[in-house]
Amino acid sequence: MAPVVSPDDGTQYHKDFTLSITKALGDQLAAALDGLDRAPLTDRSIAALKEKPGVYQLYLNGSFVYVGKADRSLPARLRNHKRKISGRRRISLDEMAFSCLYVAEDFSALAPEQLLISHHKGMGDIPWNNNGFGNKDPGRQRDSTVLKRNHFDVLFPIDLDRPVEGLRAGETTLQELLEAVKVGLPYNFRYGKHDGFKSRYVTVPSESMTADQVFQLISAEIPDQWQITALMGYVIMYDDSPRTYKSAWRYYRGGQRIEDVPEADPAGFVETDPPMVGE
Repeated sequence: MAPVVSPDDGTQYHKDFTLSITKALGDQLAAALDGLDRAPLTDRSIAALKEKPGVYQLYLNGSFVYVGKADRSLPARLRNHKRKISGRRRISLDEMAFSCLYVAEDFSALAPEQLLISHHKGMGDIPWNNNGFGNKDPGRQRDSTVLKRNHFDVLFPIDLDRPVEGLRAGETTLQELLEAVKVGLPYNFRYGKHDGFKSRYVTVPSESMTADQVFQLISAEIPDQWQITALMGYVIMYDDSPRTYKSAWRYYRGGQRIEDVPEADPAGFVETDPPMVGE
């Protein structure tokens, strides 16, 4: 609630009173979430949820790190987070938990997650709301950006030793393989177009290949001027070899893996995407 405000004339027998509805709602949401138990971020826990909109909180090793909302489906949004975290190093899904509240659809117009963010920011909570955790593909123009040391992608880089889901052993076109890898990884794989990819055939030796192994295979089949670059939060493939990127930590050229040391700026403000509509 806002304080009672004294009049400008200095008298004390009449005052203005302002009721802050949004602050009251934020406080009530925070109190309701704090009163809930926390469930592990697993398929089983998520499957028990209703397909309804709502707000949720994520916890890492018991510490509150993120607040978000789902306009349509809490399970869908939490599965997205689970998949993203599963593809990162220095963090495990065993360390993650969540709690959530269902809210009426028309309540989303009040931006309940922003009410919660405002409530917690003053207490130094929710570090992932300010470090790029919820960001999507930044686009080609941001590939050369140097990330802050407190950015989610710097703290928890992508895991290239993770198996690619859904691979099929045998002969396939390079284009089909690229599409399968993009779908089968829990982080973004963005690549340029080339007509030759549709007619170039490659042999996938096993359905149990890691991202690292698949990228070595692909890099041996693409033209010499192409390369695959592993940035801190995603992977790109373009005809720009031997260009280097400040946030890259591995390159794939001609079937070879080339290690690098990424740069990072001092910790500070991280630009975040606006809340997504849908799900």
